[in-house]
Amino acid sequence: MFVYLVILLEVEILASEINRSFIAFDISEPNILRGITEVQGLLQATGADLKIVEPQNIHITMKFLGDIRSSMIDDVHDVMKNVYVKAFDVGLKNVGVFPSLSRMNVVWIGITNGFEELSRIAESLETGLKNLGFPPENRKFSAHLTIIRVKSAKNKDVLVHKIDDLVGLEFGSIRVNSLKLKKSVLTPSGPIYSTLREVAV
Repeated sequence: MFVYLVILLEVEILASEINRSFIAFDISEPNILRGITEVQGLLQATGADLKIVEPQNIHITMKFLGDIRSSMIDDVHDVMKNVYVKAFDVGLKNVGVFPSLSRMNVVWIGITNGFEELSRIAESLETGLKNLGFPPENRKFSAHLTIIRVKSAKNKDVLVHKIDDLVGLEFGSIRVNSLKLKKSVLTPSGPIYSTLREVAV
């Protein structure tokens, strides 16, 4: 009886574990990551107060879920499996910022071809996840790659000038073929991502 109660308690603890999660496509092509790293280095050389996104953490976010319980992981996975999509190419071009050059929080790389496919996937995910109780996004889906977070206004003018020089820069294209549910563990040195579930397309 005691052993049974201990096992039951362990199952309940596991089910209630909280995971900070999001759904995304990873970026793994070496040539693309090399080009992104070069741009990060150019912007870091401005002396601005920046937090560089590590190459292994660069991705296209399809839906940020926030904190979810482990018991919901399979339900989210089912929603992902119901998204019909075949592998497709995504073009990466341009360097920009959110929300504006006068008040930068994020430096991103834009997406050209493949945007419509990504938008359809995002819409399908929104519909399925809404049925699980996840609130819909207030903002229109904006596919991009976050490569830098701007921590303060230090050397902002120099940073803006360098970003202007990079407008229109082409990085090439990637093959999108695996939609992933990712877990994010926040640490003092930055987030650590791991894959909870995956759907090959």
